[in-house]
Amino acid sequence: MRSEILIYHNKLCYTMKSETAKTAVLQEETRIFNTPQWIIEHSNSYQWMKRKGFQIENEMRRWCSDNYLEFWDEMARTYVDWFKPYTQILDDSEKPHYKWFTGGKVNVAYNAVDRHAHSAKRNKVAYYFVGEPVGDAKAITYYQLYREVNRLANALKSVGVTKGDRVVTYLPMIPEQPITMLACAKIGAIHTLVFSGFSSGGLASRVNDAEAKVVVTADGFYRRGKPLPLKPNVDEALKNSPSVKKVVVVKRTGVSVPMTEGRDVYYDDFVAGQSARCDTEKLDPEDRLFILYTSGTTGKPKGIEHAHGGYAVGAAQTTSWVLDVHDDDVYWCTADAGWITGHSYVIYGPLILGASSILYEGSPDFPDLGRWWSIIEQYGVSVFYSAPTAVRMFMKSGEEFVKKYDLSSIRILASVGEPLNPEAYMWFRKNIGSDQAPIMDTWWQTETGCHVVAPLAMTPEKPGSVCFPLPGMNTDIYDEDANSVPLGSGGNIVQTAPWPSMLRAFFRDEVRYKKEYWDMYWQLKPGTYLAGDKATRDKDGYWWIQGRIDDVLKVAGHRISNAEVESAAVSHPKVAEAAVIGEPDEVKGEKIVAFIILKEGVAEEESLKKEISTHVRKVLGPVAYPDKVYFVKDVPKTRSGKIMRRVIKAKALGKDTGDVSALSNPEAVSSIPQIN
Repeated sequence: MRSEILIYHNKLCYTMKSETAKTAVLQEETRIFNTPQWIIEHSNSYQWMKRKGFQIENEMRRWCSDNYLEFWDEMARTYVDWFKPYTQILDDSEKPHYKWFTGGKVNVAYNAVDRHAHSAKRNKVAYYFVGEPVGDAKAITYYQLYREVNRLANALKSVGVTKGDRVVTYLPMIPEQPITMLACAKIGAIHTLVFSGFSSGGLASRVNDAEAKVVVTADGFYRRGKPLPLKPNVDEALKNSPSVKKVVVVKRTGVSVPMTEGRDVYYDDFVAGQSARCDTEKLDPEDRLFILYTSGTTGKPKGIEHAHGGYAVGAAQTTSWVLDVHDDDVYWCTADAGWITGHSYVIYGPLILGASSILYEGSPDFPDLGRWWSIIEQYGVSVFYSAPTAVRMFMKSGEEFVKKYDLSSIRILASVGEPLNPEAYMWFRKNIGSDQAPIMDTWWQTETGCHVVAPLAMTPEKPGSVCFPLPGMNTDIYDEDANSVPLGSGGNIVQTAPWPSMLRAFFRDEVRYKKEYWDMYWQLKPGTYLAGDKATRDKDGYWWIQGRIDDVLKVAGHRISNAEVESAAVSHPKVAEAAVIGEPDEVKGEKIVAFIILKEGVAEEESLKKEISTHVRKVLGPVAYPDKVYFVKDVPKTRSGKIMRRVIKAKALGKDTGDVSALSNPEAVSSIPQIN
């Protein structure tokens, strides 16, 4: 029997009821917020809708999804320049390996930089870079960006980087980050970004899996006013990385770092003397643009592959329609480029549109909680895209710093990473959006490449809801028997038809790719993509995201595998076994709680708890740090040995543990302490 999940005021309880997992919605959000008419009529999506002759939004959304090939064909011709026109919109002959815009030739770097540098936009600002140290700022035009990209592209070619080679970046949010990404794209190399918050272990696993030829990093970065070293993490990570031939080091902070002779070179020396002209590779639309590693349900990160053609279309179109970025906007997405949001909505989407963006290096609250708002005021930011974690942090601190600044330039707000709870929605709308700006609460994934479910500027919004699947997306909610669930119910988020920016593969792991996304519904409805998240639809059809089907933690906007944290804990010499859950946290979304079984003979000392948490931080980075550690004698498991995190979490949070008949050791449940 499968468990039926019932939502009681956002609390989960489990009952055994039917063979198919269903989700019933028992909480109703009745508040509706309409966007001011001038914002609606100004929006890109509304203007397109009117040009096409649609009278209402639902009609437009439905037509775009029913006629998705025609829709994406128009979007591809609207937002992307092709060296050679494609001859086929979609080739689905080898599903689930879909090929978009076949027969064409394209390059993301050309669309993001080259064409603007040789147009009327050549002197338009691409990025306003704002460093964490107050006063450290500069503007970079499209023409300047073009020249720097070309110089680095030529330098990479000079050390043997060619089409298909992998280049890893391990950088803070400084201009060299987008420059490196674009330089790789220009010559057909594949970039792999590793978030600078990962420690050497997380970096090493990604460098080695990708078999990177070059690593681009920095001496250090600024965090909360202090220069912190970054290069030593690279040295530690590369102790057993034979594929790496060159390490390029940006002088960001001036901190002294070791340099390995023959391998390491400073960035300025690397590009010195290189031409500011470089031919752009004319690529097949399916040629890979990047590999981005994301946590899955196993301990091994998975390398998500994205391709030049379809990804460019999806990122640009959603930046235009969902975020409603116009030519005269100053746009700011606060995400780090090390995550998919940074790829799509800091780098590629806005650059393809020729937009002017903020690129901010530092913390949101340094030197005080007014830093972000001061930047919005100074640069006249009109579209602001951030995460619920940040919103909740500012909520917790009050409105003192918000009221110091003029935020009237804001027209559009947006949110990403996890559901924006209604309280946070209301605070964000009132204090940052002046009770006028709509909030584009977006659901999507590393795998999808672009937004999938979100409002448009014209959409009446419910606080906490991501509203509806986007035009051109065939997104549904299925029960486990592949039936679309009725209004007032929920289940698994699926895609019933392909879309251009979808993932193409797992890097060198075909079996895992098919198993994780396609196998569940293949026998019933071949070609159905399983997203891995659950959602509900209320009586009005509005979507509400309920979290992962599997066990994945959401900490401060970062998605982290439970298994990966458990694996790091068990690597401590005194730990025999570990189980990890997320505890709800009003600021971070979730904080990590670890239940530890020590090896025989090891004493349960309080100091050891801190030691284990510190060890996990060292292995995976600060974002994976367990806030709480408890020593237990056993943890609940199935007869096949699977740790029952659902049961652990329910017991720890003082909730009903539901059915425990599948456990091999039901007595272990009583040993789990209540933690709140």
